[in-house]
Amino acid sequence: MAQDLEVDRVSKRYGALNAVETLSLEVAHGSFFSILGPSGCGKTTLLRMIAGFLAPDEGDVRIGGASMRGVPPNRRPVNMVFQHLALFPMMSVGDNIGYGLARRGVARDEIRRKVSAMLERVGLPGAQEKRVDQLSGGQKQRVAIARSLVLEPTLLLLDEPLGALDLKLREHMKIELKELQASFGTTFVYITHDQSEALVLSDHVAVMNAGRFEQVGTPQALYYHPATPFVASFVGENNRIVGTVAGADGDIAEVVTASGLKVRARREDTLTTGDAAALFIRPESIVLARAPSGIPSSMQQFGGEVESLLFDGANSAVLLRETASRLTLRIALPQSGAFADLVPGESVFFGFEPVRAVCFRVAAS
Repeated sequence: MAQDLEVDRVSKRYGALNAVETLSLEVAHGSFFSILGPSGCGKTTLLRMIAGFLAPDEGDVRIGGASMRGVPPNRRPVNMVFQHLALFPMMSVGDNIGYGLARRGVARDEIRRKVSAMLERVGLPGAQEKRVDQLSGGQKQRVAIARSLVLEPTLLLLDEPLGALDLKLREHMKIELKELQASFGTTFVYITHDQSEALVLSDHVAVMNAGRFEQVGTPQALYYHPATPFVASFVGENNRIVGTVAGADGDIAEVVTASGLKVRARREDTLTTGDAAALFIRPESIVLARAPSGIPSSMQQFGGEVESLLFDGANSAVLLRETASRLTLRIALPQSGAFADLVPGESVFFGFEPVRAVCFRVAAS
């Protein structure tokens, strides 16, 4: 498959700080690729190098197979959508969308035709004469995207574009963005610190930490098969249990915590007895029961006490304290409502399949 973007061993330093360190990635034509990471990890620096606002200290960026070394931003087949959109408030919607075309010297009739067609495609037909301040947050977002896409870029770069929207509108715009990208077939490269945005929108995601990629893969691969402890803790909710490896049986390692709790999990590293380890188990992978018989025999079984209930509709969970170790774990409540009447202090049982948990070697604390 053709690659619209190739980043080849790119680095950027600021004094002693390696903001981006020897990064490489490929983004296929027509795909939605996200770069996910916490604030300060280097993701915006990387995006600015792709756009041409920063020059890499080492490495090269190729767009559509052509090296961008020495090519200024306005000469690259790239457009950007920023968090604050940067729409021109004194211009109409139509003039905002047609601005780039006018700068290129496109004839007025052709601009009107293209702007009208673009507004149809983003779901704002007939909005040419509206003022920007007459639009809702979601409509402004679509105008900003339309202004970029009307120029037919090879890449559309989006830097935290939903960050300024309220929660409900952000959820709605995730769906709209995904549909727009699929409709246009333009390659999107999307920067975010929001794991939900990255997982919902993307074909592939690069998880970034301290200037490096920890893992690049599909959302499903990142979620179910994290490659590092950072990815396991950063992508989705996870319970983290630390201890020492007591032994292993094939792909399953046994970890013993400082309080003596023994837990088994699938090992991702070549763990050996005595290694310090971190084990991760997702809240939805844990089965809850009011009696020991409610936990399947194939699972590890533990007892606990309800600490608190976190009601959030479909995302409801319970925090409970394991009896022997006093560790607090988050467990997703089933959608059936079977445990809707749990109360703090109630004794319960829980368990999980060892293969549903994952274990990594970590530095001894």
